[in-house]
Amino acid sequence: MLGGLLTLAALAFSDALVNRKRGALRNVVFVLVTSTACVVMTGLPGELWPGLLPVWMVQMLKGGLGPVAGAVALYYLGLWMGGSREDRTVHHITAWGALVMGLAGVALGLQAAWSSPADFRQLLVTTASVNVAIAMMGLVATLRAAALGDPLARWMAIACVGLVLLVIGHYLKGLNVPGFGLGTWIVTAALTVLYFLTCIVLVIQRNREQRHLTRLARLQVGADPATGLPTGSMLLSEVGHAFWRTARIHGECTVVCLNVRNLYELGQTAGHGVEQQILVALAARIRRSAGFRCVVGLYQPRCFVVVISADKRREYVQDTVNRMRMLVGRPLTVIGRDQTRHEFLPQLALGSVTLQQPGRATPLDVIHEAERRALITDSQQPPAPPPPPSVQEGIPTAPAPFV
Repeated sequence: MLGGLLTLAALAFSDALVNRKRGALRNVVFVLVTSTACVVMTGLPGELWPGLLPVWMVQMLKGGLGPVAGAVALYYLGLWMGGSREDRTVHHITAWGALVMGLAGVALGLQAAWSSPADFRQLLVTTASVNVAIAMMGLVATLRAAALGDPLARWMAIACVGLVLLVIGHYLKGLNVPGFGLGTWIVTAALTVLYFLTCIVLVIQRNREQRHLTRLARLQVGADPATGLPTGSMLLSEVGHAFWRTARIHGECTVVCLNVRNLYELGQTAGHGVEQQILVALAARIRRSAGFRCVVGLYQPRCFVVVISADKRREYVQDTVNRMRMLVGRPLTVIGRDQTRHEFLPQLALGSVTLQQPGRATPLDVIHEAERRALITDSQQPPAPPPPPSVQEGIPTAPAPFV
């Protein structure tokens, strides 16, 4: 169990180092405090290092660290579920419950430090009751959050059920209750590791969702909300920078405009809004085929712009354009109204402009020229064949005679 907890603590610490967010730091504090309480209750430190701590300090840790760790976990659980902005009842359960139980843990720890070994056992029973009450409050709060629609709360509720069982198991071990042996301790250790693993995964998942919402709320001005690609002045700035960068290495720039002729074709059958799904999928395909060195933007809703820089290697540019045409032109499936699936086959028109001296070019003029060539290519394509005649077409009809 100790090995598993140390591994999970390292995982939480690594996540905090990478993300450097308050939620990741709270995850580290939760793992360190609560796992320390679990290890202290097993008696392992005293077995490994006998006489390391005086008796009164060991009693204080066993009597007070568990409720304090439970209070920290309960308070962080309330923050994880959204605090008062999501549900005031859950907030009151977690915040006020954590405060009361934390104070109770401090009082029990101080009392345990001055208790005799005979009185300490009864005090430890009280500590176990407080810890079980904390776990039950967490279970009630998560069940209410799950009933109100929190998708992750149902998994946290399962973890809280495991928390109740592992708290009982740890205090059975700490009290040396007869009738419980190795099987109970194995189950308790497994439940402990599974509980911490579940909590860490759920906390990381919630933190990732929060970062995603923060990124959307702070979306950079000039970026398309659906695809995240640069548009407008931001696109022109990136294209101009690509021209300048390519001119420094005496290379060539090819500006490609990719026009999606039938972007709004499914609007009537699949419902308005499927265009966003199509744009997101096509943007990902273009980025995949063009690579991350090329500038990819959205000039207008139906026109993607790709700037390919190369050092006098026309075959590289042509290969990239061919790969883009092949990958973007593949059919894709979109979800319409009532969760119905619709097949969309992109109809593409492509125009390109190659600049041998990109340092002297104006981004807006070059994009206009590439778009004009794409539209010319679009107009020169043969029209789609008419639909086949129906079975009744060409049959002469006349009104029925009056009887």
